[in-house]
Amino acid sequence: QVQLVESGGGLVQAGDSLTLSCTLSGRTFSIDYIGWFRQAPGKEREFVGVITWAGRTTAAYADSVKGRFTISRDNTKNTVYLQTTRLKAEETAIYYCAARTRGITATNRLIETASYDYWGQGTQVTVSS
Repeated sequence: QVQLVESGGGLVQAGDSLTLSCTLSGRTFSIDYIGWFRQAPGKEREFVGVITWAGRTTAAYADSVKGRFTISRDNTKNTVYLQTTRLKAEETAIYYCAARTRGITATNRLIETASYDYWGQGTQVTVSS
C-alpha cells in the first residue's frame, strides 16, 4: 500500500505561481512513477505530468502546461512537487497526485488514470481572473 497526501492548494490570481506537494508514505520503494492530474468541475480528470520515482529523474508534461509547470522530487523527503507558473483561470481544479507501482510502461500510457494504482485526496487550486 502507498498513501499520498497533496497540499499547497489555494486561491491565487491569474498569472500567479503555486507549488503543490505530494507526500508519500507506505511502500514507497514499490513506486515506479508519480503522476499529477487535475479535475475541473463537470470535466474528466486530465493528465498534467509525470515523473519517475527511482533512478534517473525523467518527467513528461501535457502540452497545455509544458514550459509553465515543473515536476520535481525529493526522495529523502518522500515528496514530489508540482511547481506551477502563469496560472490561468481555466486551470481551476482539484489537483491530484497518483502512484503507479505495477511496473514500467510507455509514456503514452501514463496519461491515463487507469495506469495508476493509488491516489491522493486532492488539493483545490482556484485561479481568479
